[in-house]
Amino acid sequence: MDKLAIIEAIAPALALPFIAITVGWVLTTWMRIRNGYPLENSWGKPVYPKTDQESIERIKLITQENAQLRAELGSIKDRLGNVERIVTDDAHRLTHEIEALRDKPAN
Repeated sequence: MDKLAIIEAIAPALALPFIAITVGWVLTTWMRIRNGYPLENSWGKPVYPKTDQESIERIKLITQENAQLRAELGSIKDRLGNVERIVTDDAHRLTHEIEALRDKPAN
């Protein structure tokens, strides 16, 4: 078997790891950029992207929306607590309270 045939036989096996490593590096970099993680330079130090005014405004809006959603979640938790209390309450006591409200004279 000549040298050219050996190289042709081994070449795909040698090229595959290099292709896999390159694709993995590209995907990792893409995911870091997409999720806001800092990139790294050749020495492993983080390289943060430059922030412009649009990014700062977007961060402010997201922070405000986060605060509103947290407040809404707190009110939903309170309402859910009341619903749980009603559902798990003793049926006899609940019926008794309803009848007491019906018997109460209207103002």
